[in-house]
Amino acid sequence: MSNNELRWFGKVLSPDFDEVMGVVLSDLHYGNPTCSIKHFTRAVDFIARKDNCVCWLAGDLLEAVTKQSKGDIYTQKLTPQQQRDDVLDLLMPIKDKILGMITGNHEARIYDLTGVDLSADMANALGVPYRPEGVLYKLSYGKGNSYHQDKPFVYWGYINHGYGGARTKAAKAVKVERVGNWLPRCDFLSMSHDHVVNVAPDIDFIPDNRGTVDSRTGFLSGAIVAHRKMLIKTNAYLKWGGYAEIGGFPPSDLATPLIWFVNPLSPFWNNNPNKPLQAVKIDV
Repeated sequence: MSNNELRWFGKVLSPDFDEVMGVVLSDLHYGNPTCSIKHFTRAVDFIARKDNCVCWLAGDLLEAVTKQSKGDIYTQKLTPQQQRDDVLDLLMPIKDKILGMITGNHEARIYDLTGVDLSADMANALGVPYRPEGVLYKLSYGKGNSYHQDKPFVYWGYINHGYGGARTKAAKAVKVERVGNWLPRCDFLSMSHDHVVNVAPDIDFIPDNRGTVDSRTGFLSGAIVAHRKMLIKTNAYLKWGGYAEIGGFPPSDLATPLIWFVNPLSPFWNNNPNKPLQAVKIDV
């Protein structure tokens, strides 16, 4: 895993879409005895069935315990190599809907021991952009933005695996809030790792480049635009037990958050009491 300078990736989806759904898949921990394949495959099947649904892979898809790492190598199911192969098989039905991939601290165990990056290997097999630290993404779809027939709606997001330990939901959620301070123009920021779902809106103030000349002073003056972003902590696909129960950690939310990228042409739009030019909504 190299330290790559931050760059963005992007995808232009169909101009015929009125709205787009997005899913961040992370923390499957395939190979852990408490891993819920059922809930993960439900999410994959949902993505596969919906033409306008895309996803990102955000790390810890593999349990990847080694003799030198944390975790119980005696109860781990399958080798890290077989875990990698099986997870790829699970993801192949949505191969063309995966927009990007990052790594997690569990896959990093293999890299730290051997120099082999299993996440990079999986990204190559899937044919998707890969950046281990995080992915800054530009998602475009549809038409009619700013009343221009051929102009798509554009959304910016940042996906990061996460770091460290935390006990309370507030302590877990504040991590993604910190990242939001560094990337203020994103429409959504997603962080995984902590296995607890949390969704919160946040507001940035952004100066509008357009201005008018004040007739009294001769100086330019312009408006300040309120920009709304969604801060998302994602779920895990682990049933309660084992390390989490012994350590007094709460149960993981097995339900996958669904990100809606909507605009005034979207069927979802009538659920909004206020009418910004576009918005990101979350179903949990």
